[in-house]
Amino acid sequence: MSKLPLPPAASRLRLIPPAVEHLSAGTLVWRVYFRGGPYPGRWDLMRDFGPTTARFDHHLPDPAGQPCRQQRAIQYLALDGITPLAEVFQDTRVIHRGSRAPWLVAYRLARDLDLLDLTGGYPTQAGASMLINCGSRPRARLWSRVFHDAYPQVQGLYYPSCMHGNHPCVALYERGAAAIPAHPSFHRALSDRALRMSLRNAAAAIGYLLI
Repeated sequence: MSKLPLPPAASRLRLIPPAVEHLSAGTLVWRVYFRGGPYPGRWDLMRDFGPTTARFDHHLPDPAGQPCRQQRAIQYLALDGITPLAEVFQDTRVIHRGSRAPWLVAYRLARDLDLLDLTGGYPTQAGASMLINCGSRPRARLWSRVFHDAYPQVQGLYYPSCMHGNHPCVALYERGAAAIPAHPSFHRALSDRALRMSLRNAAAAIGYLLI
């Protein structure tokens, strides 16, 4: 049997109590987003277009099986500033400070969050495994859809980063949008000279090239 099989129906998964990680209001979270390129974003924007190739997109495809805009939305976060760099630039392992105008932002949660905890024994109890965090992305997206349907009380997923030593990450569902504050705590372009030394240290820590 595959260690990351197809997920069960939401009605069946609902019989398994969720493991919940609670993040309190005021918790500092970080993300990297792009102001340029074909799909420019904002620091506080939740992406309602999907599913993309991102691991835990819970969006539903259109009738033709293609990604589309919808009510479901997501924002990927981390609890430290290096992890989003490791995650966002993992395909090339190059932190490019200019391409698509990347920005680093941190904000403090405006409200408490209850997240489905994928860092411990729950994935195995649910019929998956820890491969949900670092195995097949298409399969993980299917699981995310079922998590979203089975547990309406959870506002996203709490999971370990495979690219930065299992440091904690958050896939925030649209249900948790109220936790995004009106103003960030930190907000700078990666091209900002003030970040140069910090980015050099971060790149060295994860073995990425910085240009």
